[in-house]
Amino acid sequence: MIHTCSPSSLDSVSMYLVTVLGNLLIIVVISNGQHLHSPMYFFLSNLSLSDICFTSTTVPKMILDILTHSRDIYYVSCLTQMSLYIVSESMDDLLLTVMAYDCFVAICHPLRYNAIMNPKLCWQLVLLSFLISVLVALLHTSMALRLSFCTNLEIPHFFCELDHLLKLACSDIFINTFLMYFITDVFGIVPVSGIIFSYTQIVSSILKISSASGKYKAFSVCGSHIITISLFYGTSFRVYLSSTDAQSPRKSAITSVMYTVVTPMMNLFIYNLRNKDMLRALGKLICRITSFHLHIRCLYYWNKSKRNK
Repeated sequence: MIHTCSPSSLDSVSMYLVTVLGNLLIIVVISNGQHLHSPMYFFLSNLSLSDICFTSTTVPKMILDILTHSRDIYYVSCLTQMSLYIVSESMDDLLLTVMAYDCFVAICHPLRYNAIMNPKLCWQLVLLSFLISVLVALLHTSMALRLSFCTNLEIPHFFCELDHLLKLACSDIFINTFLMYFITDVFGIVPVSGIIFSYTQIVSSILKISSASGKYKAFSVCGSHIITISLFYGTSFRVYLSSTDAQSPRKSAITSVMYTVVTPMMNLFIYNLRNKDMLRALGKLICRITSFHLHIRCLYYWNKSKRNK
């Protein structure tokens, strides 16, 4: 049995609901909007699904701990939570890189965009991202299974994170630590390098556009994605720094709440409020739901009036 440290605030309940419902709304709007069936929105819907899983691996257990005043978690459940967390986090990382490539193709090769970003390639990129994420999680989990732990374990965190779990091991963790930092560096350097390369080419192509309206349209295509990337890597970097500070477990937990809850929650506002196509599709969906509700009510009162006659 392992003990975790849960934040005392219940604000996480409302943030979790907003995160899940908001990202579900993005998926529903994209699914129902015919003009949103493009690679960019396909990747966005997968990113929203990944964010829901990312938040759901940690926050529900934290909320349960707050409500029941219990901080216990079984070792198997701890490893399961850690694995799902790694899968979701890695998926977010890889999908943001794929979305940067999509923006690169859309702006730098607009005439070949439909040929390059065809549905088959889009599905292959998402599936490849998922498989890589699962393999990384399985590797970390299998390596954690070989460790032995002492009794009376307590993680200074609100969920089972690999770094904190390794610090509790009684056996040698050199291989686990090396593997953790190696994979972290790979997932940090390779995707970020791909994103930087993509946006270097994008900015270079935009600067060659003569009209101001053309430049604005090109920047607006990638504006939301740039904000999301900044939030994701900014908060993940803060989590990395706070996790190295062994003297401040509470600071690490608060930073992780920002990373696992606030960042996924912001997708709703970043992509819906800044995107006219999303707002238009959301408005149509609301009108469709309202019209359907009114139609059902009219049928109900019409049938009721016939029965009264």
